[in-house]
Amino acid sequence: MKKLLALAASALLVLTACSNASETTDTAPKKSGDIVTLATSTDDLSVFVAVLTSAGLVSTLKEVGPFTVFAPNNAAFASLPDGVIEKLLLPKNLDSLVKVLTYHVLDKKALSAEVKAGSTKTVEGSRVSITTTDGVVINDATVVTADLETGNGVIHVIDRVIIPPSVDLSAL
Repeated sequence: MKKLLALAASALLVLTACSNASETTDTAPKKSGDIVTLATSTDDLSVFVAVLTSAGLVSTLKEVGPFTVFAPNNAAFASLPDGVIEKLLLPKNLDSLVKVLTYHVLDKKALSAEVKAGSTKTVEGSRVSITTTDGVVINDATVVTADLETGNGVIHVIDRVIIPPSVDLSAL
């Protein structure tokens, strides 16, 4: 876990430097920058940002979008079985890491008031189940902070890492 926190800290430094260097001249009004900039400035998403960096997905989530990101908080990553994060971060498991992360992303902007119960396709390609009876729940992860809007979408912070059907964590 200490190694992961060190990785998160270095990723924050790199992303902060990169976010300043990649400013665009787009004149469209922006909400709060982009998904990555907002996640980087949110302490409880530092592990999420670190794994995004390891997966090479930072530039994708800085693009125009729109995106809806169900971002697991630091506690969600800490609750994974021992060694899972470290295994996902190994170069040989990059494909699985990308699948896990893109399973948390929709290719549209959906604020919590617009999220409908049912099933929807993720960027990874599999479907997630959404319920709205007691707040918003995606598979078995509850939205704990909703509607962090950015210029290219929205982040909903969730309390669990959701795993796509195509990834077998025990086989890593």
